[in-house]
Amino acid sequence: MKIRYRFTLIFIIIISSFGFAKTPLKRNKPFLHIIPKPVSIIKLKGSFKLNKDTRIVFDTLDFGKRSIAELIQKALPFEAKFELLDTFEYTNAIILTLDDNIENKEGYQLKVTKKTIELKAKTDAGLFYAAQSLAQIIYFDSKKNKIPSVQIDDYPRYEYRGLHLDVGRHFFPPAFVKKYIDLMSLYKFNRFHWHLTEDQGWRIEIKKYPKLTKIGAFRDSTMMGRYSDKPRKFDHTKYGGFYTQEEVKDIVKYSQDRHITIVPEIEMPGHSRAALAAYPELACTKGPFSVMSIWGISNDIYCPYEKTFKFLENVLTEVIELFPGEYIHIGGDEAPKSRWKESDFCQNLIKEKGLKDEHQLQSYFIQRIEKFVNSKGRKIIGWDEILEGGLAQNAAVMSWRGESGGIEAAKQHHKVVMTPGNYCYFDHYQSLDKNEPLAIGGFTPLEEVYSYNPTPTVLSDDEAKYIMGAQGNMWTEYIPTGELIEYMVYPRAIALSEVVWSQPEKKDYKDFVRRLLPHMEKLKKDGVNVANHLGDITAKFTNTGNSISVHLQTSIDDFDIRYTTSGAKPTIKSKKFKKDFEIDSDTNIKAISFYKDKKMGYELNRKIKMHKAAGKKMKLLIKPSKKYYKGGENALINGILGSNSRYADDQWLGFNGTDFIGIIDLGKRMPIRKIFMRFYNSKGAWIYPPKEIEILVSDDNVNFKVAGAFKLKEYDKSNILSVPIRLLRTTYTRYLKIKAINYGTIPKGRQGGGHKPWLFIDEIIVK
Repeated sequence: MKIRYRFTLIFIIIISSFGFAKTPLKRNKPFLHIIPKPVSIIKLKGSFKLNKDTRIVFDTLDFGKRSIAELIQKALPFEAKFELLDTFEYTNAIILTLDDNIENKEGYQLKVTKKTIELKAKTDAGLFYAAQSLAQIIYFDSKKNKIPSVQIDDYPRYEYRGLHLDVGRHFFPPAFVKKYIDLMSLYKFNRFHWHLTEDQGWRIEIKKYPKLTKIGAFRDSTMMGRYSDKPRKFDHTKYGGFYTQEEVKDIVKYSQDRHITIVPEIEMPGHSRAALAAYPELACTKGPFSVMSIWGISNDIYCPYEKTFKFLENVLTEVIELFPGEYIHIGGDEAPKSRWKESDFCQNLIKEKGLKDEHQLQSYFIQRIEKFVNSKGRKIIGWDEILEGGLAQNAAVMSWRGESGGIEAAKQHHKVVMTPGNYCYFDHYQSLDKNEPLAIGGFTPLEEVYSYNPTPTVLSDDEAKYIMGAQGNMWTEYIPTGELIEYMVYPRAIALSEVVWSQPEKKDYKDFVRRLLPHMEKLKKDGVNVANHLGDITAKFTNTGNSISVHLQTSIDDFDIRYTTSGAKPTIKSKKFKKDFEIDSDTNIKAISFYKDKKMGYELNRKIKMHKAAGKKMKLLIKPSKKYYKGGENALINGILGSNSRYADDQWLGFNGTDFIGIIDLGKRMPIRKIFMRFYNSKGAWIYPPKEIEILVSDDNVNFKVAGAFKLKEYDKSNILSVPIRLLRTTYTRYLKIKAINYGTIPKGRQGGGHKPWLFIDEIIVK
């Protein structure tokens, strides 16, 4: 081989952590480390010196003002006395006042001078956010109790800034829910979407229907491992839990004190197996039903009987009494219609109501519920499936299957919360590290979250007004503990906080990462299990024909990259990456980033295979899916093997239900003896290797003849398959036509049964 070089969390925790070491940044240090980034920051001369005589002054003794004053007091290095605002001029004081001249109801002004710190806002919520910003300045930007003089004018971009928590698949006690809310309040989120009912568990006490918690809150067993595992494994242990109404009231009050509104979700008509286990008479079939111990979707859903509507109205009456927020979430997603199609009652109801099909029957179902919720002075919000069959008049939509549902709803002048999976699903993987904890799938790294713009450009200015904001979702099929939830949510939720609060022109990912670094240290010190992937390395390869140029980088240049080309594990003493280098033979590159001699992120491990087709040209006769075409046509012959993640790696090309046919131009006639092809195999994700491969050769790119073929057997284990195809004999050729024939229809009973699978390829190695 030759190498050629060319804030408050839980308030009491905040006090204890005040004195932690500040984080010096080597380059481009931000003036302030506030997250989310304010609208305007003006640096003033001088600083305000905190001391034991510093006072906190506010205008009334009401609970809201006093709690905000206590928030600030607990962030200070000295115990400050409280005073009621008077008319004389103050010095050495932190002053909280309401000011009607501030237009936005959640906006604020924070001004630090040599004499005073003034916090002004239109509402208590605005003062709360001002106090959070001040707390961050104290933690991260004060030196020797001196707070830099500054004027901040700030307000949120969106009215809805949400995080979601699924407690149906796994139950989390009230103490953790409060901690989740505390973390939200640090970064100015104002909506907590509490997913309370599921096929796998009913989690809220309903006094009129005690069996919902006696039966529906517990399952006999829980699936272990992946849904696609064969055979599936279960722990055979009873599992469950629920929140009493007193616990719910306490959590509602707790969130209100932090200016967070809870949006409760009671799923319907689907995701209702736990309820049907308790009250099987609400289903279209007789049952009996059990609370599901497996992930996925049940075909058994609520049947639209009058008694079902009465049941749901009674449930919602109790829910509405517990939650004072504007919206009640009624789900509406993933409701299979097979039971309705088979039901004589449902088919007669469709005819009686003049409905077109089962989708319109769901719309009828949702509209019935909406009228009831509206009669209680509330509005419904649901997942974008509630658009099917016609959207209820006053309903709002959460767009999760991409943005199309949200766009359509906005065009119809319905309020929308954007929460598309590829930006906002925090149960997805966030790193290519092979040691990442088990996740449901997908790949949503921190930078992807930060890049999101919740307002689609296709909307007119008038239509864009209906985008209320965005929400990060935390589904818990594979996440059984609070510690793991924290790992999956943070710091991605912090990135989302800036998406929904800050003005888009103010966003800068490198600046965000530099501001985030001390937050990460503080959260970890405060006992939050944050995921540390800020130093994850990306590799860019350029095939020059005879060699491959390698460029390594991290999100910011504050990190040192150490690497090896021998396959050995890098250490702090390994060679430091300073400039691009070239390789011209098979190489295993490994790299790790360090920050202040501390490992950051995962170990990059990429293999280079120099072969006869590497760097040549390729023409694809069948184009891959646009979603998996980042590397372009030549990605399959650039000498770079894909990583273990087909989600993020631009070396993988994905073909949705089609064959693969490509022609390689070797540039000149040369001997070929063997070809290796690499395929992804993951049946649970509808990804199958081909059933057959055929190699054809030609000297003129017109007349081809068969030179080799290979039939693949089925593989159950999810992994990357390297398939060797030995030609019939050594063949001299310039052109290679390669065909990989799609597996065909997935058998019924498997994931994706009845559909054609995906075919993923990452490199064609020609020897």
